[in-house]
Amino acid sequence: MKNVAFVRVVLASEWIKIWTLRSTVWALGLVVVLSAGSGTLVARSLRAGISRVVNFDPIFAGLYGLTIGQLALVAFGVLVVGSEYSSRTMRTSLAAVPRRGVLFGCKVLAGALVSLGVSVVTVAVTFVAAQSALGPYGTGIDSDGVLPALVGGCAYLTLICVFSTGVAMLLRSSVISLGILLPLLFLSSQGLGNVPALKTVLQYLPDQAGMVLMHLTGPQGDPRFSHDYGPWGALSILATWTAVALLGGCLTLRHRDA
Repeated sequence: MKNVAFVRVVLASEWIKIWTLRSTVWALGLVVVLSAGSGTLVARSLRAGISRVVNFDPIFAGLYGLTIGQLALVAFGVLVVGSEYSSRTMRTSLAAVPRRGVLFGCKVLAGALVSLGVSVVTVAVTFVAAQSALGPYGTGIDSDGVLPALVGGCAYLTLICVFSTGVAMLLRSSVISLGILLPLLFLSSQGLGNVPALKTVLQYLPDQAGMVLMHLTGPQGDPRFSHDYGPWGALSILATWTAVALLGGCLTLRHRDA
C-alpha cells in the first residue's frame, strides 16, 4: 500500500508539472489549432477543385490535418522530460524521487493521459471542421471506415507523443530531440515515405504506420501509396517503436547522472 501511495504522489506531482509549464500548455493548444486549421484548408481546397480530384476520399480530407498538428504534440512529448534537463531541475526531481524507474514511469503516464485527452478532442474537432468545409461532399461517423480511422488517429497521436517522451529522455535534450523528430516526421509524412527508392525502409517509420492507422495512405492497390501491412500491423509497428524508445529512455535515466 505504501508503494501505491508513493506512486500516486509522484504521478500527481508530474501532473502538476505539466500544467504549470506555459510551454507545454501552448503546445497542447497548438495541436488542436494546427490540426483543425490545416484540415479545414485542405477540405476547402478539395471542394473547390472537386471535379479534378481523382479517387476523392472524405476521410483523407477529414484527418490529413493531423499530420501537421502532430508536430505540436511531439513538442509537448519532448517537453514532458526535456524541460527539466534544460532548466537543470532534473537533479531536484531525482533527489525527491530516487527511484528512477518510478519517476520516469509517472512522467510517461502523466504525459500519456494528457496526450490521450488532447488527441480525442483534436481528432473530433478536426474531422467535424473538415467535413463541414467539404459541405455536400463530406461524410459522417456512420460511414464505412470512418470510426476505425478516428480511433486510429487517437491511438497514433497518443503513441507518437509517448514515443517522443522516450526519445527526449534518451537524448536528454529538448533541442536535439526536436531537431531530429520534427524534420523526420514532417518530411516523411509529406511525401518521402512514398518515394519508391526509400519506401521499402521508410514505410516502417512510426509516422508511416500512423498514416495507415488513419487511412491516409491513398487508394487501396495503388503501388505509390500502398504499404506492406494493414492497420493491425501498423499498430504493432508504432507500439514497438514506442516501447523501444521508452526502454532506451528508462535505461539512460537509470544509468546516467542528471
